[in-house]
Amino acid sequence: MVPGQASPRQQGHHHPPLRLLRGPPVLRLPRPGGRLGAEHPAAPQIALYIWDEGRGPELQDVPEFCSRPGAHCATAITAPLPDCGDPVKKEDVFVAVKTCEKFHSDRVPVVKATWEKDAAFLEYYSDVTDPSIPTTHLGVPNTERGHCGKTFAILKRFLSSLVPDADWLLIVDDDTLISLPRLRSLLRCYDATEAVSLGERYGYGLGQKGYSYTTGGAGMVFSRTAVARILSSGCSCYHDDAPDDMVLGMCLTALNVPITHSPLFHQAPPEDYPPAWLSNQRPISFHKHCTTDPVAVFTHWLQDRHDRQDRAEL
Repeated sequence: MVPGQASPRQQGHHHPPLRLLRGPPVLRLPRPGGRLGAEHPAAPQIALYIWDEGRGPELQDVPEFCSRPGAHCATAITAPLPDCGDPVKKEDVFVAVKTCEKFHSDRVPVVKATWEKDAAFLEYYSDVTDPSIPTTHLGVPNTERGHCGKTFAILKRFLSSLVPDADWLLIVDDDTLISLPRLRSLLRCYDATEAVSLGERYGYGLGQKGYSYTTGGAGMVFSRTAVARILSSGCSCYHDDAPDDMVLGMCLTALNVPITHSPLFHQAPPEDYPPAWLSNQRPISFHKHCTTDPVAVFTHWLQDRHDRQDRAEL
């Protein structure tokens, strides 16, 4: 993006690894009370900040800033799945799916039809016990948002003798689509004996001594060591419906545990991202499937070819 033509609302979102060519002053001090959004991708927020409702310099697309390598390109980006050796074992990852009774009949079947079979250890946590799924009721009442009480109950259960002992905990929503084989490959790059928090990192109030956190919808990954440190610190929810991902971000920041970002986790569905950006990835997760066919999304974006062949033979 360079000063030139078209507003960001006309051009759409630029790619998250934003490439800026700065001409005569592009960036300004924020207007009083103004800040970049905490819950939206950084690139479009920066573009809107620069555009400043038409008061700032206009933006022009430059084709030499490429999403894919090419002879005419000055820059190009890729976000491959790192190769750190063999994936961690299935049994090394415990999966916690947060759900509630009203989604048992529509969201849970999608999980079962797509990625559940790739998990060695998986439990559904709901506000009721449903043996047909089955679900586990943690004694925490359901909330319409936040789910902090439920998430902290999951953390405690993960360290208890009630579930199999695993190195990693993955917490997802019931409308999260995820590739567990790709996640296990990525986890080989990290040491589970260290305090690790991994996912799509957002930030809140970072200019005012704020904190980073991993977005819950994209999937939050914690090493057993990180979970133990959170719980032993005494950190807790200020209310059951507090935003669990943000509370955990505050806890980890206070403990000086880094929040590790991976661009392969996605808080939104594929249609919310530029196709050229996604084409350079082997994504690990997407979130929300209210406007798309989630099984088709999973098959297209998250299921590798050999996995499709294996399942076709079953």
